[in-house]
Amino acid sequence: MVSGEGNVCSYGILLLEMFTGLSPTNEMFRENFNLHKFIKEALPEQLPEVTDPLLLQEMESHIGTARGDATCECLEMVYRIGVACSVEARKERMNIAEVTSQLHFIRDKLHAAGLQG
Repeated sequence: MVSGEGNVCSYGILLLEMFTGLSPTNEMFRENFNLHKFIKEALPEQLPEVTDPLLLQEMESHIGTARGDATCECLEMVYRIGVACSVEARKERMNIAEVTSQLHFIRDKLHAAGLQG
């Protein structure tokens, strides 16, 4: 059955896929271990280890060290949105209005740091 909460969950998984480069059907995810749990357990200490190496390389080539902190904060926020959207219990998932608000905040933060065109 299609629902708003189901769509939010799918969106959260999509965010996690895009930023990790991992599919939720990856062979490393078995039994009760999944992409959601992988990221939730990794944050915030293992941010570089869970991020797609190509994305990290792109970030490093375009961002100076001074702006790197803002970028890492925003990257962590994106992961936290993905995790909050993909919580197993439907009622505990972040609602789409909050997702939109958070993503606008991230965009504005990147823009203020001179990281967005």
